[in-house]
Amino acid sequence: MTKRTVIFGFIGTQLDSGGGGRRWEKWRPTVALTQQADLLVHRIELFHSGRHTHLLDQLRADIGKVSPETQVRPVELAIEDPWDFGQVYAALHDHARGYAFRPEEEEYWVHITTGTHVAQICLFLMVEARYIPGVLLQTAPPKKQQENQPGTYALIDLDLSRYDIIARRFAREHADAVSLLKSGIATRNARFNKMIGEIEQVALKSRAPMLLMGPTGAGKSFLARRVFDLKKVRHQLAGNFVEVNCATLRGEGAGSALFGHVKGAFTGAASERAGLLRSADKGLLFLDEIGELGLDEQAMLLKAVEEKRFLPMGGDREVGSDFQLIAGTNRDLRVEVARGRFREDLYARVNLWTYELPGLAQRAEDIAPNIDYLLARHSEEAGAQARFNTEARERYLRFAASAEAPWRGNFRDLSASITRMATLAEGGRIGDAQVTGEIERLRAQWAIEAGEPRAPADLEALLGAPALEQIDLFDQMQLANVISVCRAERNLSQAGRRLFAASRRAKESANDADRLRKYLSRFGLDWKAVTA
Repeated sequence: MTKRTVIFGFIGTQLDSGGGGRRWEKWRPTVALTQQADLLVHRIELFHSGRHTHLLDQLRADIGKVSPETQVRPVELAIEDPWDFGQVYAALHDHARGYAFRPEEEEYWVHITTGTHVAQICLFLMVEARYIPGVLLQTAPPKKQQENQPGTYALIDLDLSRYDIIARRFAREHADAVSLLKSGIATRNARFNKMIGEIEQVALKSRAPMLLMGPTGAGKSFLARRVFDLKKVRHQLAGNFVEVNCATLRGEGAGSALFGHVKGAFTGAASERAGLLRSADKGLLFLDEIGELGLDEQAMLLKAVEEKRFLPMGGDREVGSDFQLIAGTNRDLRVEVARGRFREDLYARVNLWTYELPGLAQRAEDIAPNIDYLLARHSEEAGAQARFNTEARERYLRFAASAEAPWRGNFRDLSASITRMATLAEGGRIGDAQVTGEIERLRAQWAIEAGEPRAPADLEALLGAPALEQIDLFDQMQLANVISVCRAERNLSQAGRRLFAASRRAKESANDADRLRKYLSRFGLDWKAVTA
């Protein structure tokens, strides 16, 4: 399908002017665009300040005579001084951010022959920053002024990023982009902030593959999605965000899911399947846990990344897909290459831009701002606010930043934890009761994941939170097992005999019940409290 041609440009208050029949003997840039024999202009977005309505009406009428197919759409901009960089840039920026671009259907040309020099420079910058996803258009008069001669036109592309006069605006746009990548979370980790700043530059300047490394739950999928959002805002991608966890792809189904198949390619292939790579055409494909792909799929992926073409399963005709790739992994792919489980050529292709995302335990200073972000998100989704009281927040943060909190699931664990407390909050206030229950839940969860002995759920209830925090984890684990034995026996003596059986056999007589009683009293406990 041929795209429609849309031109953006300012009214030329001098070049486009002219009255009476003799105006047709004059070269007028905006009208001349519609007189080109080899160019059909479908629409002109004509910028003006509202002060030249007569000229605007004249241009619309004249264009209607020479090119009835061309729609002229006047666009009034709030510009009092056309030589003020701030006013002109801001007006164009606001218009472009709100404009419904359709690059898959329309081709955009930005006319820089008319308007003040300031307007022309600002139009350059709008194209350079991709706020207008098009190319620059320059026109020139014929060498000899003759009636109905449209002159010439040329499409050009220039780098004007050196314009210092709006450097602050570029800096602000950079800050906005970084904030978008971090979802507005005011992260305090210097290493992470530096990494995000570089990712922002790479995302906007390169279409090369990107590799995100880090443990499960560190935010690889989240960051890949935000990179897509950033590029989409800048009109660098027209397609969709497609995500797949390669660990879920197995055997014959892996190739079919990624590359599609033709009808009859294998048993059960009753119809054609496009596949995820084709679904990501003109968009971004995020392959999480790329190290889980089989070697055959890796070879096919390498061809698709390098040539933008590949064979569907069972097919004999290549198909195309122009996607940007972001890969994620919690493995060290260098080790996988050395072991022959990952292709060296594919690793070299995806290793141009590699970033390792630190886990939550390595970003303890970022726990507090992430809690604020998660609470705000929960409040928005649930339609009701939830907040910590001061003491409960401080206690939870102490625990979250301590060595006792490994955060094995990283931000997924933190998100689930905040969601649970916000859901159970009384009247929207997360207090000591919710924090106590959540800390016990996390301790139990991590103990099971690590294969550690698990303390009874009411250990903190037995001792009280302040007392429990004063006991070493070693003693907590020992006390937890002692309490478990006590609850399994009928009385203090039987529990003592079971707990001290080895040392009891080495003595002629021993008071096991007394030894157990004294042990429990060290923690302010007795048999009745433990077994109640």
